[in-house]
Amino acid sequence: MGSLDIGIVGPALPAIQGQFGVNERLVSWIFAIYILFFMIGTPLMAKLSDIYGRRSIYVLDIFIFALGSAITVTSVSFEQLLIGRAIQGFGAGGIFPVASAFIGDTFPPEKRGGALGIIGSVWGLSGILGPILGALLLNYGWQWLFIINIPIAAVIIALSFYILPVTKRQANVRFDWQGTVVFALMVGSLAVGVNQIDTANFTSSVLSLYVWPFLAFSVILLPLLLKVERNALDPVIEIDLYKSLEVKIATSIAIGTGLCQTAIVFMPALAVVALALTTSNASLMVIPLVLALGVSAPVIGRLLDKFGTKMVMFVGTFTLAVGLFMLSFFASNFYLFILSGVVIGVGLATVLGSPLRYIMLTESPADKRAAGQALINFNASAGQLVGGAMVGAVIGSQADKLTGYQSAYILIAFLAVGMMLLTLGLKNRAKQLETMKLNQEQ
Repeated sequence: MGSLDIGIVGPALPAIQGQFGVNERLVSWIFAIYILFFMIGTPLMAKLSDIYGRRSIYVLDIFIFALGSAITVTSVSFEQLLIGRAIQGFGAGGIFPVASAFIGDTFPPEKRGGALGIIGSVWGLSGILGPILGALLLNYGWQWLFIINIPIAAVIIALSFYILPVTKRQANVRFDWQGTVVFALMVGSLAVGVNQIDTANFTSSVLSLYVWPFLAFSVILLPLLLKVERNALDPVIEIDLYKSLEVKIATSIAIGTGLCQTAIVFMPALAVVALALTTSNASLMVIPLVLALGVSAPVIGRLLDKFGTKMVMFVGTFTLAVGLFMLSFFASNFYLFILSGVVIGVGLATVLGSPLRYIMLTESPADKRAAGQALINFNASAGQLVGGAMVGAVIGSQADKLTGYQSAYILIAFLAVGMMLLTLGLKNRAKQLETMKLNQEQ
């Protein structure tokens, strides 16, 4: 539900805009504020789960997500709607890293890949299915996009107390409020700056007072955040994990993952331009990709347990790059458009699914597992945040719309090639198991 709610509101934007009488710039904050608070909630909730125990924080995350959904459903103003979306995103930010940390706590090393594959397939599928489900529920009113979260959350909370194990609370831990504040200001400034970019007039909008001061402020805060976290006794952003080359590679690939995920959002629009389909039919062109991703993700999880992340991720990122190049060159052919979607889906199952989570579980000590998972979430969200503006800018820079889309997908394909090259620096299976056992003993 946390992943689904990133894109599920897309089809409802016109209805929400009409009801509250806001312009396109303001209505885009329905997306942006969710991702912003998702990014803030991810490291904060992950750290709290490492300190106070996984189950209690996981249940808290679900409750916060449901509370945000209820506030959104009952909105009488656009401001209340944004508050509800912010609360939703804050709760959702902790769901995935804490869930992934549970896998590290309860599964032996040789079975973690398969378990993470199941979670990864759910996350990847729901993120892409969001707009499709949103279009179906919109027939009953946009509020139903959020009403469905509430009973599901109630069931999950009840089952969490029954099924999830209780983990020990760490003693004598001081929470890093200073780092949390600096981090929130940095991410908030980045989100405001990116969201004010006009992709049709990219250069002039970036140079305007509505954009560059916020982007500059976020850049200035980055070294300050690093300094604060290095000096913190128990930092909310685990900078020490970056001492590992494996973590540096994984988090860099996660940024590319977010960029690639953003590109998928533009596939229906590309189908309208390249294949002259209606908007409703064009949205169905994503289904082959979704099915390929859903089938591939659990398989990739099992392959991880056998071959390790290096081989699996190299093949997966290579497949993703091939699919993106195919889509950019052959989008005007109906059957090749579908085949490209299938190939991209198989590749995305690798970068969206379990391999990056597996790396972080391997490299993180037991008391920092959730914080390690949070780094993947944060970097992927940052990629999503920047990716929308970047892809939109490339499309808007071309006079011909089809050429603009093709240029954007070629750019994303080259980014996938870069991700593939990064995988060559990962550890092989034997070294990975050594690191996993070492961290498990700590």
